[in-house]
Amino acid sequence: MSDEPRDEPEDEFRDMLRAFLSGNSDIDPSKLASAAGLPSDPAAVSQLMAQLQNAMQSSADGVNWDAARTQAQEIAGKASLSITDQSRAQLDQALHVASLWLDEVTALSDSAVAPRLMTRTEWATATVPVWTQLAEPVAVSISDALTEVLRDQAPEEMAGMLAGASQLMRNLGGTLFAMQLGQIVGQLSQEVVSGGDVGIPLLEEGQAALVPQNVADFGEGLDIPIEEVQLYLAIRELAHARLFRHARWLRLHVISSITEFAKGIAIDTSRLEQLAESFDPSNPEELRDAMASGALIPPKTEQQQHALARLETTLALIEGWVDIVTANASSRLPRWNAIAETVRRRRATGGPAESAFGALIGLELRPRRLRDAAAMWQAVTEAVGQEKRDALWSHPDLVPSSADLDDPAALVARLLAGAPEPDEMDQALEDLLREETSQDGDDQPPAP
Repeated sequence: MSDEPRDEPEDEFRDMLRAFLSGNSDIDPSKLASAAGLPSDPAAVSQLMAQLQNAMQSSADGVNWDAARTQAQEIAGKASLSITDQSRAQLDQALHVASLWLDEVTALSDSAVAPRLMTRTEWATATVPVWTQLAEPVAVSISDALTEVLRDQAPEEMAGMLAGASQLMRNLGGTLFAMQLGQIVGQLSQEVVSGGDVGIPLLEEGQAALVPQNVADFGEGLDIPIEEVQLYLAIRELAHARLFRHARWLRLHVISSITEFAKGIAIDTSRLEQLAESFDPSNPEELRDAMASGALIPPKTEQQQHALARLETTLALIEGWVDIVTANASSRLPRWNAIAETVRRRRATGGPAESAFGALIGLELRPRRLRDAAAMWQAVTEAVGQEKRDALWSHPDLVPSSADLDDPAALVARLLAGAPEPDEMDQALEDLLREETSQDGDDQPPAP
């Protein structure tokens, strides 16, 4: 009997993949790059091959999010410009004035965290951790579903080969997903003007940030002095940061709500089985189209619909409050309304990268009830003033509901009559949360 060890099925499969990654196969790597939603230029193809080779060698069972960060930085870096001294001086001044004007229209104090000016690459690097946290449940589901379908649909002669390679398949599928997410984040870095521009808290609590290169692009063609554009966008961003700094529970609530929604998504394996049966290795774009269009994500369940409605209400309340506060603070600007209308149109249409992210995890970032939320906050401001309005963010139980968006007058009536305070246990939990999350050192020491 020969003493030479025989190849295990997993080793055979690994050898087959290694032959492909080294170029010794009939599959065109550029077409695989296109299927992953990546450019088919030589540099992108080379990077894809390198990431897949790393996935093959990894012993970890999960998604390699380093691939997402690398891809995002690569895309952002191609068009990222350094911040000039003139731009820095102008935006620092805009942020200073914006803070003073906000002090007049909101009871929420300024954040102790200094605002940042970020290049596109810096924005992509700083926000990738949150993007990957939001997308991970779907990435794991897709990787597992691909593994299951490929195993079930494989020809009999390959069954043993695939049975012992489930972890390897998950690693490869996860890497492809991560690189597609990185592509989206890289594209978003070329569109966003600030840290809170997409409506979800991507940066640390209370952190405001502007992307000067994109602020300049935003102002082009508006026929409005760039100083007014910079000041308006600075007001919006600082208002967003103040809200999340004050309502310390809000950032965790938004992120956990999105991830819980994503965990409820089950990949449509029947659609994957159809793809597997008709898959043409020489034309892998079909797989990309299925992922990019959201065709693999089945219709939302009733439970998911309710969760999504609650999440959309929260996002609308956040954006509506920011809109009203920004409008009040920027009223001195001659063309503030024109800039606000540009922001509204831009937000309503979104961009291609936002659409791609929505298809990837089945969640649109733009809340549908934004106008209702803004109208409600305006009614509350006029009825009870900014201090009582902003106090509604101090505890989750006080935040307006979807019913309040339907009937702002009822909310105003309750506020005028004196709404009940949260009970003692809720207040104790809130105080504990504030204590645990207060890491910025800005809390005043207790009085002696």
